[in-house]
Amino acid sequence: MKKIKNEQTEKLKSELSGLFTAVAFSAAAAAILITSAAAFFLVSADVSPIFNYTEEGMKRLIILTSLCSIILSLLFILIAGLIYVKPFCRLIYAMDRLASGDYNAHIANGKFFGKLSVMRKITDIFDKMASELRNTEVLRSDFINNFSHEFKTPIVSVTGFARLLKKGGLSHEQAMEYIDIIEEESMRLSHMATNVLDLTKIENQTILTDVASFNLSEQIRSCVLLLENKWSRKHIDMQVYIDEYFICANEDLLKHIWINLIDNAIKFSPEHGTIKIVITQNVMHLYVSISNTGKTIPPGSIGKIFDKFYRADESHSSQGNGIGLAIVKRVAELHQGTVSVKSQDGTTTFTVMLPKYQ
Repeated sequence: MKKIKNEQTEKLKSELSGLFTAVAFSAAAAAILITSAAAFFLVSADVSPIFNYTEEGMKRLIILTSLCSIILSLLFILIAGLIYVKPFCRLIYAMDRLASGDYNAHIANGKFFGKLSVMRKITDIFDKMASELRNTEVLRSDFINNFSHEFKTPIVSVTGFARLLKKGGLSHEQAMEYIDIIEEESMRLSHMATNVLDLTKIENQTILTDVASFNLSEQIRSCVLLLENKWSRKHIDMQVYIDEYFICANEDLLKHIWINLIDNAIKFSPEHGTIKIVITQNVMHLYVSISNTGKTIPPGSIGKIFDKFYRADESHSSQGNGIGLAIVKRVAELHQGTVSVKSQDGTTTFTVMLPKYQ
């Protein structure tokens, strides 16, 4: 692959050399034309006794014209190289670095380079592309690291407790405790695999299908009841005071949003905490806000929590695998909507904006 890229780069360099040759010939022709015109003017106007129609005068004129042509040609070629060719050489060099995996490649605007709007635009586009590739590489690395950690942890737990059970010599209570842990970790793996499959399916979906009108308020109430065991166990005050709102959307996909957001709110709420669900609207959109009390999200993590496998708790001590919010964001985008988060003063609020009609 690298060999092909190098061949393409060499081809581009060869084409650039041809461009430089054309520019050089053009500059030389322009210089000759200018000096010839100047010589014709001097002879025709007879402005100096040095240049006349005598043999000696014509020799002086030819020599001076030749010298001026050479000097002007070199000057024009230098200027053309600085303005047109050198910037492309920088661009090719930077592209070669980028193709080799150096995402820190950068094109600096030179003295002449920066004055050309087209070149400046090329520079900005290239730098933006390099920055995006650099961010993608960082995200890919983080994704692999987090994915490996999230899958490895429950597998190690299941293996360890299974070995303890295999050795025997345990009381009935200990054996049941280890079996419960194995079951819990297995369910965690299953849930994680399901989320990954759901996310993959949703990410590959580009067209919203199965759109129908349904009662959004009733769907959210159903999701709250579905998770009742979780929030009841923590004695959470669940406040769901919403009127009836209807929306035209994919019902199954939207259910992913409410399940994940409500489950997250329960997960990060303290004992006897409060979760509040509110729906508002304007002419074109519905806004669903899900708030929970508890620890606020650090400001530095706000922009990253929707990334796959990202978790604000880098110690991985809390529950979750960092896939749910990625699903929420993607489903909202499929519906031409958005999801935002605000976390301060011990309250975190996720707000989903959705158009009423698709």
